[in-house]
Amino acid sequence: MAWIKTIRFEDADPKLQEILMKTRMSYPPEYATPAESASALNESIIDSHTLIPDALYHSFMAFSSMMSPDLPLKRRQHEMIATMVSHTNDCFY
Repeated sequence: MAWIKTIRFEDADPKLQEILMKTRMSYPPEYATPAESASALNESIIDSHTLIPDALYHSFMAFSSMMSPDLPLKRRQHEMIATMVSHTNDCFY
């Protein structure tokens, strides 16, 4: 769960709800079924951006475009790049 204030989907205005749904619909197909250990819908990295809906939309839609299965990199290559960037940046996650 984010340690900052977030806006729950149920409490969001219609514009934010639409942005959240568009963002979630853009996820890669393999994210359609959450893992057993996945957190609840309102406890995601996306929800930590709900205070700035336009930034949320543009950031995560750009991410979705970069993860497109139509691009030449395979999913495992995307994940390896993300892992190395996180490691290089000493990211806890």
